[in-house]
Amino acid sequence: MNASGGGSSLQVHAVRFGPGQELLGSLQAFVESRRLRAPFIITCVGSVTKATIRLANATATNTNELIHLSGRFEIVSLVGTLNPDPHLHISLSDAEGRTVGGHVMGDLEVFTTAEVVVGEAADLEFTREMDDRTGFPELVVQPRSQTET
Repeated sequence: MNASGGGSSLQVHAVRFGPGQELLGSLQAFVESRRLRAPFIITCVGSVTKATIRLANATATNTNELIHLSGRFEIVSLVGTLNPDPHLHISLSDAEGRTVGGHVMGDLEVFTTAEVVVGEAADLEFTREMDDRTGFPELVVQPRSQTET
């Protein structure tokens, strides 16, 4: 598979999620309700009381490198794409300022707020295809058909 990419105009959407909402699922529902085809996180600030993340040493054959966090954590970074198979990475800091991060698996329960700005590449479409080299479904960027709405 070769590198894919392309330029596009930008649409910006903003949303706030409140206490108790699950952030990943809420973002997926937001993307679906807005029918976004090439969405990505521009910025996010907020806090969570739970998180499940996959660590960097996980592979396609060893995906069980997970940590389950419980407590109060500030979201210091949330980045990635939100296509139907989202690929998000998060960094969280605890009460002492120690950080941990990895691939978002879900279970991100909002503590006080999650203020998210979502961008959409208006001229593109994001999909995922299995990449035999990595063993994971990887991002494919394509121009959006002009006939589709």
